[in-house]
Amino acid sequence: MILPVYIYGHPILRKETQDINPETYPGLRDLIDNMFETMYAADGVGLAGPQIGLEDRIFVVDLTPLADKEHPEFKNFRKAFINARITERSGETEATEEGCLSIPGIHEKVLRENKIRIRYLDEDLQPHDETYTGYTARVIQHEYDHVDGILFTDKITPLRKRMIKGKLANMEKGKVTCEYKIRTAK
Repeated sequence: MILPVYIYGHPILRKETQDINPETYPGLRDLIDNMFETMYAADGVGLAGPQIGLEDRIFVVDLTPLADKEHPEFKNFRKAFINARITERSGETEATEEGCLSIPGIHEKVLRENKIRIRYLDEDLQPHDETYTGYTARVIQHEYDHVDGILFTDKITPLRKRMIKGKLANMEKGKVTCEYKIRTAK
């Protein structure tokens, strides 16, 4: 089922999420399937619980559509991250343009470390402690920020934030259109 994506200005996007008990969470498998389906319908590569109105610490990432000769490591990179915790950030800090399904039409450069270590449960409730680098680390950090109530616009320069202030204000007022199903604050 395709769910609405919550848009900038909705208070759920600023809430820090809570760990879930995956063994007693009703319909966890269906939720994960719905999150992937919603993400695909919106042409995204990641989606977090708050973006669909949940205060649950869960996000999904699928880089498979980006796999090519230059990035064969993206092939079959489709994962759910339950109760994730980034335990280490390291490597060089790089500025790369990011966008977000909850902030449609805005793309800005964001500084992020290019290496992370993360612990999480997968959709089969198996624990993992893994290290990621490059673009994969960036996407995971972006989605991870969502479960901590942080948006990528919080990490851009003050000048760039002033330049997009009007667009963000319009989103807060519900003045936004998308090709996918959305829910605004208004």
